[in-house]
This record gives sequence, structure tokens and C-alpha cells, in this order.
Amino acid sequence: MLSVTKGKVKRIMELWIHWFEAVLALRQACARKRTFVWMTLALVGFSIRADLLGVTSFIRACFIKEEKYRRLLYFFHTSALDLQKLTALWVKLVLRVFSAVTVNGYLLLIADGIKVAKEGKKMPAVKSLHQESGDNSKPAFIMGHSFQALGLLVNGAFAQFFCVPLVSRIHEGLVWSNRDKRTLLDKLVALFFHIAESLQQKAILIADAYYASKKVIKPLLQEGHHLVTRVKTTAVGYHPAPRPKKRKRGRPKLYGRKVRLKDCWKRTQDFVKAPSPVYGETNVSIQYLCMDLLWRPVGQLVRFVLVKHPTRGRMILMTTLTSLAPLEVIRIYGYRFKIEVAFKQALHTLGTYAYHFWMMAMTPIRKRSGKQHLHRKTEEYRQQVKRKMGAYHRYVQLGCVAQGMLQYLSVTFGNKVWLHFKSWLRTMKLDKAPSEMVVAQALRACLPKFLVVKHGSHDLEKFIVENADVSRMPEFRLTG
Repeated sequence: MLSVTKGKVKRIMELWIHWFEAVLALRQACARKRTFVWMTLALVGFSIRADLLGVTSFIRACFIKEEKYRRLLYFFHTSALDLQKLTALWVKLVLRVFSAVTVNGYLLLIADGIKVAKEGKKMPAVKSLHQESGDNSKPAFIMGHSFQALGLLVNGAFAQFFCVPLVSRIHEGLVWSNRDKRTLLDKLVALFFHIAESLQQKAILIADAYYASKKVIKPLLQEGHHLVTRVKTTAVGYHPAPRPKKRKRGRPKLYGRKVRLKDCWKRTQDFVKAPSPVYGETNVSIQYLCMDLLWRPVGQLVRFVLVKHPTRGRMILMTTLTSLAPLEVIRIYGYRFKIEVAFKQALHTLGTYAYHFWMMAMTPIRKRSGKQHLHRKTEEYRQQVKRKMGAYHRYVQLGCVAQGMLQYLSVTFGNKVWLHFKSWLRTMKLDKAPSEMVVAQALRACLPKFLVVKHGSHDLEKFIVENADVSRMPEFRLTG
């Protein structure tokens, strides 16, 4: 029998109690209490599993009896977990427990896409995808799912920043109607507005050059939001046309002298030298040139900032918020890489995209095939595809929630996390907020000790205890 003092029990339980209290805010997304307990168990599995082998890894990590596997598998397919409500509640929870970064009263949201390889021939929305990357480990073409994601930039401890994942959805691979002409940009904007409904203020969207488009900018401006992005080197702007002294017939001229932005690199005398405002850079000087020009895709003034960086080379940034100072534009765009860091943790630490749900009734897809046209299928077949897509999105959304919960513990209880981290890293920085991997290790080490004391104050603990396979719990057995 394990002997545990009251003080030690309290310290052991501390991280899990804070974690569970935050998760309670998501209760309304579940139609029944039982569904909420299964959802919480899935979040625990995401947070502490040591391998990324699908739903079976949740069973192993939480010491659950093997006969519960089918029930957990069914949970991701059930409509009792309302995906839209879960997403809205998660956004509100993020705004409550984190300190969001704001600039001129605007929240900072980061958008990007991620392509996840999937080899299943009976997985809806799997298609041939092209990957543009300088990384030799990434093949040029894969079969997989194409996601678009949004994250919120928040303040961390010790002047650190985190991108908390808010939502991630599959936006390619299925054609429900031959009259649907929406592009990836249209779907990203719709996803942004769905998130914006739960925000308490307007936002600045940070994105790469792919999203520098009229289809993104126009809807954002209509709702009072703005965009900070990079544009291609071939971008062209126009000075406003001078007003004629005497009004002539016809519409007044809007566009004046044309400016090829790539030609502005030659104006070395006009560039201003300044310390780099980019996050994480010290003792680095950059040069920039700022111009407010008319941009034809949106038909209004935007701010272009040409940047010369000593190691990163040249870049042209653009923002629709012309009141932003040039260095502020550079600083804001410098945060875009935070979503890349979040993707890395989601892929390798939490396994957010490591699902393996197949659809038995599906017509097998061929290698290098494109989109699947469902308007040619029966209504029963379409409903089965919708159910499977819902399972994918629930799995990924819960992965986003689990990652955000790890970030919450890191930012708010970093010292306690390091206290429970019973492992070793070559570069352990105890004066910094721990990474998601460190928090996951700390929670994993605490779980058996948390369960060994049968205090019965949490539904999650009671549920795991009732369904646990005690023989798999290392060096522990439940009391009573």
C-alpha cells in the first residue's frame, strides 16, 4: 500500500485540479454528463499519452479496460458532443484564462494551413496534395487531409508568447454540390467569422502571402477587422490621382502614378535603419521603407513595408490598418511563426492529427486522386461521410483544446510544472515557461499518484477508477 501524506497529496493533485476546473467550462457542449466524462477522458489521453497510435493510446495512457475501446471510438462519432458549441466555448475559455496580446485594441489571430499525410483508401476528403517546403524530409506530393487553422496570440510568463490553437478544419477534398464555388480563401474567412462571433473585440489576422487576396481582405474590412500579411515581390501599388482643378465629365480618376514595389529596393537613401522588433532577436539591425499606396485588389489605401534583414533577406509586408507604425507591422508579422511552433507540438507531442477513422462503406480512392464528388452519391452515403468528417473534426478540435490546456498550465503554473517534471532535458531552462512536452510529462507522472488516493471529489477521477485496469498501473493499486 502506498503511504501518502495530506500535504503531498495536495501537491500531487494540484495540477490536475487546475486542469479539471478549466475543462468544466466546456460542459455545455455535451448533451449528457456521460458524454462530458468521455470527452474529459479523451482530453486526458491527448495530454499524457506517450505514443501517437490513435485511440488505443488513450486506453493505454489512462489505464482504461480494453473493453472500453469501442465506446471511446464511438464517442468521436457521436452527435451528443456539439462541435460548434465546443468551439465557441473553447474560444471564450481561452479569452478568460489567457492574457491575449492586443495592438491598438485589436486581438492578434494567426492563420495558416497544414497538410497531414493519410494512407487510408477509405477515408473521406483524402486527396493528392502538393507541399511547398525547403525541408528535404517533406515529399513534394502526398495523399492526405488539408486543414486550415486559426490560433490566438497570448502572453506567457517571462515575456514569452504562445499561439493557442482555437480551431482547425478540413477545407479540401469533398465536393458536396457542383454549384459550390467557394475556394480555400472563402472557407478561411468563414472560419474566421465563426471564431469572431465569440470574440469580445475586433481582430488583426496575421497570415502569409497566400492570404493576401481580395477574397480575404474585403470581408474583413466590412466587419472592422484587419490583415497583416506578406505580399509577392511582383506587387504593384498606385499613388492617389491628383485632384483636377476643374471637374471634368465622367468618373474622377482614382489611380495615379504606378509604383512597382520591387523597384523601390534601389531607393537605398530612403530606407530607415532601426533595431529589429522581431520577437527573439537582439542586437540585430534592419532597414525598412514605408509607403501608403492604393492597391487594386481592394481599391483603397494600404500600407506597404519593405524590409531588409541581414540574415532573412528581403520581404514586403502589407497591412490594411494604415495607422500601424512600420516597426509595429514588422513586429506583428514576426509572430506568425508561432503557429508553426504550435503545429509542431500538435503533430509530435499531442498527436492532434493522428486519427485513423475509416469508413467501411466508402468507395476506395486511388492514389493521386483528387476531390470526391458527393453530389453523385446517395443521401445515405452522404450522411455516412458527414458522420465520418464530424469524427475527424471532433478529434482535431479536442486536440486543439488539450494543447491549449497544456499551454494554460505552462503559463499560469509553470513553477509547479517544473516541480513535477521527473525527467531530464539537455537544455532545461527553469526560468522559462515549460513547453507542452514538459507539461505533458509532468501530468503523466502525476496521474497514477492522483488516482491512488480515492478522495472521490472529481467525476473524472471516479470514472477512471471505475473503468481502470489496475494491473497496468505501475507500482500502484487503488485503495479501498
